[in-house]
Order: sequence, then structure tokens, then C-alpha cells
Amino acid sequence: MSRSKAFLSLVCLLAVPLGGFAGAEESFEVYTEHPRLMLRPARLRLLQRERQRQSPRWTQLERFMAGKARMPEPGFAHALYYRITGDRSAAREATQWALGPGADLRQLALVFDWCQDVLTPEESKALGIKLQRGIEVTEKDQSVAATRSRLLAAIALAGHLPQVSARQIRLIIGQWWRGSLAPALKCGQNVVSREDIYPLFEFLHAVRDNLEIDLRESAPGFFKTLPAYQLLSYYPAAYPAPENEYRIPAMRKPGEPDVNIAALSRAAELGMVAYDTNAPESQALQGWLMHDRYMLRSPFGTPYEFLWANPYQPGLSYFHVPLVFHDDVFGRLYARSSWEDDAVWSGYSDGELQVFRDGRPGVVRPDASNEPLVLAHSVVVPGGIRQKFQLPAGEAEEVFVVGLRPSTAYLLEIDDEEMAELRTDRGGILAFTVPPGSARGIRFKPAAR
Repeated sequence: MSRSKAFLSLVCLLAVPLGGFAGAEESFEVYTEHPRLMLRPARLRLLQRERQRQSPRWTQLERFMAGKARMPEPGFAHALYYRITGDRSAAREATQWALGPGADLRQLALVFDWCQDVLTPEESKALGIKLQRGIEVTEKDQSVAATRSRLLAAIALAGHLPQVSARQIRLIIGQWWRGSLAPALKCGQNVVSREDIYPLFEFLHAVRDNLEIDLRESAPGFFKTLPAYQLLSYYPAAYPAPENEYRIPAMRKPGEPDVNIAALSRAAELGMVAYDTNAPESQALQGWLMHDRYMLRSPFGTPYEFLWANPYQPGLSYFHVPLVFHDDVFGRLYARSSWEDDAVWSGYSDGELQVFRDGRPGVVRPDASNEPLVLAHSVVVPGGIRQKFQLPAGEAEEVFVVGLRPSTAYLLEIDDEEMAELRTDRGGILAFTVPPGSARGIRFKPAAR
């Protein structure tokens, strides 16, 4: 471990509030009735009304169930269908999968919770033991997805195996979340990937629904900026698939997009809106989500779309969202020229600069180019080759020089302006604003120490 990383880890550890380890004084007993997970009474009533209204999202799910479609997540899909319709044959499909070949702990927990009133005492006991074993064999896996699944299993088991349930909930909330993950997020450590956002929100919903604890309070800055990050980190162009169009999140590897990852990214945003419907950020996100062309219609995506979408929730136009997202805590930057599908887009995170234009993304090496990318209200400059560049005449611009040394002081000189000392963020981004006027030369260099 480098000295800088070791120092950051120490700072993050010291930043943990003493209360973060005081979970032993809290009660982690769950007293809610089944179903406890994601289908609390208000949401269940909403989904049942969707069935009565024969909404497009409901009819899509019903079509798959009636047609005996092969569902990629059969426990989740059949148990959800049972909770909405009361169709016991769907519950039997779910429980037979769970008591038989089913091995996905998340789905096992959902079947146990959602189909509890259909299980015989013997089946409930057998599935409860399977959940307990699933918790035990995955306990060393501290990823967001695995921890989410253990939490769902622990909450589902409350009242059935209460000691197992309370111990696991206490460990996850007290040690994993408050003692590790939330402090790391507050310090800008990239411990939650784009693919972790959906399981993270299942986790948050389950805790708040059953324990009345809003865990976002442990890392408020991260959650405040999360909707803007989600919006700006998509490539501009829609990806056409046979079932529906997808918005594709920025990818680290070349090749065809994984539409299931894109589906879960959308599901994460639907879950964000459902978690906090009144926040302005959620309302802009809702405006982004309520376009029928992006409604998930695949056997994988349909259950998520039906579970989380609320087409009656008011939304605001995302066209009012700024076209630039700079997160100086995590050291990442996303910007686009407009909200249209043909926009030029730039994204920088973890030392990689991408540019999307003419319908495809490409990686720009900061040490091989120094040409400024001029967008609508921002300029992105790879800073690895030369320490000077020219900006064309125009209005005031936000300028971001990327690929520099992280957390380092730089001297900045703009034509006709006094020299200033600025500091890059933890991702090596030097951010500043250039006043309007004629063409300007800009020079920068590390400050002597």
C-alpha cells in the first residue's frame, strides 16, 4: 500500500463516528409481517391497482407468466406474480424452485418472505434452514450484492430463526455499513461500483421498511449526488435491442453492451425514486425514467420494471439538469454537449478518459493527446502531454484538465489573469472557470515545494 493510500485509510478510519460502532445498543428485531421485503402495504396496493388497470407493465409480466416463459430469475418472478394475483400455482412454481435447485440467496429470501402463507410448516422450516446455510457460506463475501442478499435473508428469517436474524442484521448494519462502507464513501473511496447501486437500494429499502432506519444519513454527500452521477454517466445514444431500447452506462471494457447490466441500472434509478419521491433529484430522475421506449420488456427486466416503476409519480424535465457532473470527492467527471441522443459525451474516472461521439465510445490516452474537447458549457483537456493549451473565444467555460497527479497543487496562468494556485482532486482533475472573452492561452504546472 502506498503512503498516500495508507494515510487516506487512516483518515477514513478516524472519521468514523464513535456511534458507528455502537450498534449493540440498538434493537435489530424485526416485527413486521410477511411480506417484508420491498412489498410493504403501500407498494403492494399500488401494484395490485396496476393489475386492475391492466397497465402496460402489468400486462407484460402477465404475458410471460401465462405463456410459461422461461424467466432468468424464476423465484423472484413467480413469487412476485403470486403476491399480486394470489395465484397459488405461481407460488408453487417459486417454492419448488427454492426448495429444489434454487441457490441464489436473494431469490430464496424473496420466495420465503413473499410465499410464506403458501408454505407448509415443513417447507418453511426446510427453506429457513437453506437460508441460514446460505448466510453462513457467504459470510466472508463482503461485496455489496452478497451482503444485500444476507440482509434480505436475515430479515425474512425474523420470527422464524430470531437469533440468526438479529445477529446478522447487527453485523451488517453495525460493522459492514456503519463501520466500513459508509465511512469509505464519505472519504471518496470507490467501494460501490455502478453495478452495486441496485443491490444497494434493495438493501436500503429493506432496512428502512423493517427497522425504520435511513442508512443514507451515514454518507449524505454520496447519496445527494448519486442521481446526477447516474444520469450523466450514460452514453448519449440509445442501444436498440429486440425487446426495448436501453441507455448504456459507461463501460470499462470494449465490446457489446450487457443489456442485463443496463436493465439493473434502470432498476436502480426506479428504486431511488421509490425511496425518496419528494427530493428534487428524484423528480428529475423520474422525468428521465418515464419514457416508454426504455420500459424493460425482457424476461429478465420485466419483473424489476413492474416492481419499482410508478408512472403516477410526478417528474421534472431532466433537460434542466446541468450538463456537467464533477465529483471532486471521488475524482470523476462526466459532461455532455446536450441532452439529445446525438450529443458528444466525455467521461473520466479511475484514470481513464472516454469520449463518445458519432455513435460510439473511445478511450483517449491523456499522455497521447492534449486537444481540448469543447462541449456546451465545459471543456475537457487531457493533461498528460503539454502543460499549455489554447481555448477559443466564447462565454465563460468550466475547464477540467484530467489525468494529472491526484491531490497535487498546480500553478495556473490564464492570459490577462493573475497566476493562481489550485489543487487537483483525488482523481487528478484540475477544475477552474475561464471568464468570457477572446481566445485565451492557458498554462499550468505542478507548484514547486
